[in-house]
Amino acid sequence: MTTKAKLLAVTIDCAEPKKLAEFYHQVTGLDIQYSEDEYAAVGDGTTNIYFGRLPGRKPVVWPSDDKQFHLDFRVPDVEKAVEEYVALGATRPDFQPGITDGRVGWVVLQDPEGHVFCVCPEKS
Repeated sequence: MTTKAKLLAVTIDCAEPKKLAEFYHQVTGLDIQYSEDEYAAVGDGTTNIYFGRLPGRKPVVWPSDDKQFHLDFRVPDVEKAVEEYVALGATRPDFQPGITDGRVGWVVLQDPEGHVFCVCPEKS
């Protein structure tokens, strides 16, 4: 039998860990658990996102096959959340696969360092 692992955190490479931790703290409400120039973390003891400094990291263009991951977040009001996250420094790329016939299923955003994340409606 294979040893089962428990996910500790998702770690995101970035140029400015403190700045990205603050952004995701604002987006998720997760506490900033650690914040230094080389490493930062947000979490609640169960869900954790870590940020490690990688100075030469270059953001991918969206859409692109170079995207390696993305985060999905549920919110009660997608358009309101998108507006707030853009005010915090996210960008809303033109390509939006979650919008069809003018209906918003989800919205793709990029955080201040270009990592893709989706803003999804709560389950109905």
